[in-house]
Amino acid sequence: MTLEQHRVVITAAGRDFGRTLALRFASRGAEVHLSARTLEAAEHVRDEIRAQGHDADRVHAYACDLTDPVSVREFAATVAARTDHVDVLVNNGSRYQHGTDLLSASDEDVVDTLASGATGTVLASKAFLPLLLKSAKPDIVTMVSGCGETGHHRSDAHDAFYAAKSAQAGFTEILSRRLRDRGVRVISLYPPDFDNHDPLSDAWEGAPRTAKDPLTAQSLVDCVFFAIGQPRDCFIKSFHFEQV
Repeated sequence: MTLEQHRVVITAAGRDFGRTLALRFASRGAEVHLSARTLEAAEHVRDEIRAQGHDADRVHAYACDLTDPVSVREFAATVAARTDHVDVLVNNGSRYQHGTDLLSASDEDVVDTLASGATGTVLASKAFLPLLLKSAKPDIVTMVSGCGETGHHRSDAHDAFYAAKSAQAGFTEILSRRLRDRGVRVISLYPPDFDNHDPLSDAWEGAPRTAKDPLTAQSLVDCVFFAIGQPRDCFIKSFHFEQV
């Protein structure tokens, strides 16, 4: 599947799985708009993509703090100044907070974890919805987590992270229903812990992917590409995964 006709926005694309998504979307030919908390982080990934031969005019870097409504609005406005529509919004941004003891995180950590994951997802979806509605193939993809599933308890993530992911799950559930009549597909992924191999390393192609191995970023990216590549009558609402 080539994505040369897709314009894609990815939040928190400066590192980890956000960087992986940015590199893989670009490798399929998509025009990519990348955000990170700092412009330097987004520009670093932008430069990595350009170094792979991607058209410099089809990869753009932005600073966006998902906990700040003004920053999110400015991010969307700057993208809108460059393009008249967006085909895919990937809500990848969410701060991870470790610790099974509620008291282990500061109040500031709790607020930031909830704001980046829950509030940030709502704000980004709201800010980019006008551009998505101008697309003939609009999709909102949200990286939730197994922690957002009802009854999930196997992660060592902090309670605040569970709360943020549960909020994302509730938001995308209702958004999927309310945007369907407007042609917008809302796709959520609920992965457990997974191996995020560097797409620019030999490990990307050589990673073991048997039934006994942990889930890989390769498979998650494949799920995203599969979902957005379906005909427009096919609304894949979510992907849930067994945890090894």
